[in-house]
Amino acid sequence: MKKPSEVVEVEKGKIHIVVELIEYIPNAVVSKTIIKKVTGNVTASSFDAGEELDEKRSPFDTYIQIIDGVAEITVDKKKFKLKLGDGMVIPAHSTHHFNANEQFKMISTVIKSGYED
Repeated sequence: MKKPSEVVEVEKGKIHIVVELIEYIPNAVVSKTIIKKVTGNVTASSFDAGEELDEKRSPFDTYIQIIDGVAEITVDKKKFKLKLGDGMVIPAHSTHHFNANEQFKMISTVIKSGYED
């Protein structure tokens, strides 16, 4: 039996439709882990309209791609509007913030290795 704190990844070796991995929940931001390793992770997230995540800073580059809707992302106080299919690398150590003026879904990929150089 899995402990509540254990991360449940997407089943390996099975085809999935990435935009269907996660649903919209009213008044919520929802995340589902696709892959989580010591060296990085891939996560699908859905944002209901009006939701946002507090500004944060990551010590690693983060690649995001919009898989549904339109997202507003602020990186180091510069606003970007990303639509379906758009992607962007959020540089390590930059402040960033997500805002959902409308519903959107995204995939985020964090690579935690390669910073040793």
